[in-house]
Amino acid sequence: MRNKKLMAAALAVALSGCAVNPQALTTDEMVSFADANLSALAADQEPVSGPISLYEAMARALKYNLDFRVERMKQALAMGDAELKSWNMLPSLVAKAGYSGRSNEPGGRSESLLTGVQSLQPSKSTEKNMFTANLEFSWDILDFGLSYVRAKQAADRVLIAQERTRKVINRIIEDVRSSFWRAASAQRLNTAMNRLRQRVARALRNARRQARSGQTEPLAALTYERELLSIKRQLSELQRDLRSTRVQLALLMNLAPGQHYTLAIPRHRPADLNLKWNPERMIAMALRNRPELREVAYQQRINAKEVDAALLELLPGIRLYAGPNWDSNKYLYNNDWVSWGARASWNLMHVFRYPARKRQINAREDVLKAQAQALAMAIMAQVHIARVRYLYQRHVFSAAREYFDVQRRILGKVRAATMQDAASEQSLIREQMNTVLAAVKYDVAYADLQNAIASVYASLGLDPYDGPVSTDMSVKALAAALKRAWRKPLRLARAK
Repeated sequence: MRNKKLMAAALAVALSGCAVNPQALTTDEMVSFADANLSALAADQEPVSGPISLYEAMARALKYNLDFRVERMKQALAMGDAELKSWNMLPSLVAKAGYSGRSNEPGGRSESLLTGVQSLQPSKSTEKNMFTANLEFSWDILDFGLSYVRAKQAADRVLIAQERTRKVINRIIEDVRSSFWRAASAQRLNTAMNRLRQRVARALRNARRQARSGQTEPLAALTYERELLSIKRQLSELQRDLRSTRVQLALLMNLAPGQHYTLAIPRHRPADLNLKWNPERMIAMALRNRPELREVAYQQRINAKEVDAALLELLPGIRLYAGPNWDSNKYLYNNDWVSWGARASWNLMHVFRYPARKRQINAREDVLKAQAQALAMAIMAQVHIARVRYLYQRHVFSAAREYFDVQRRILGKVRAATMQDAASEQSLIREQMNTVLAAVKYDVAYADLQNAIASVYASLGLDPYDGPVSTDMSVKALAAALKRAWRKPLRLARAK
């Protein structure tokens, strides 16, 4: 009775020790966690040492963008998983060692089955304390076949991760091109807008002073003040929109939102892709190169291998084994020996499960086929839309450039007339505002045209660089590789 009570108490203590209560993170732990994340955001990044060009912005986005870094880590994880699956095909080599003991002697008796008379005195053939060790080499043929199929599937998942990385690269490059030119517009027009803002403020003070002194009619003064306030509001909205693009570009390059940087603004070069190709050739290239369709094709290949795995599971497993053994028992005639053998096993439930497994595989194949068809249709539409968008943005840019040139000439005429007192300051401020707006629209049209070019590349599934490019390269080397690729004319010679 006493032993039972002791055992019950010991069991209660053991169970209470296994109870785990949730413990929330402390404030100090969260502070250290946040500090560690902040310090890791810009770790091992090349510092900004001068004005950032367009291709340097692309290179920094590819090297340091956090979304792209996550995709690269997923790709590395898939490669590691494929390597582990390959190891599963190898035979197993298991080393074992053990110790056994007891409180008394392991003796035994024997008696006759006919008479029931004990034939021998109690005797033993094993020691109280023994050590054993063995090394077993085994290989399951069925496991090898299944591991081979799983390794092939894991290899296809590595390729899927690569295609997803390509997709992220195209999206990042497209976002960088659009944000760069808008941020460049903000940088280029910042001085002009600040100067115009000061002039509007000065004109407002003069208009209000004249209205109070009665030098102008009240309605004319209010109308003039309303026009100045409208110009001031437009300036504030322009600066707000353009400044937000600098923050967006900084985030794409993984720079701190408050970090100061300047852009190396190139001239607005003519951007002409000479899109005189047959749309069918463009669609053929897109259907071969787009990462989304490639991913579905790899998923279909993985699903086809699942049929092989299901058939292999129907077969019986054969396990071959061999290895040396050692036992410390002194009563054994041979304390060390080599054993070998073979075992066969067959899980008959897999036979009954196979029809349901086959239906599931076929259903998944139907889903992937439908998904591929839907993607093909969407890609065809995207190619046409990208082509039409590029042609439209090229016309928009040409019109914005002509409008900006005309507006600059008008501003020159009005400025000259104002200096000769032939035009009012109100007219000069209005034309200065119109010039700023024309310049912004001109820059935005050029940014949209560059973004449309990037959309054409992305719709065709073309990589934004030539040759082997690694994010381990320096920012300068990666920027040079991107520049060579984008300056090269786009050709479809390989599209059959």
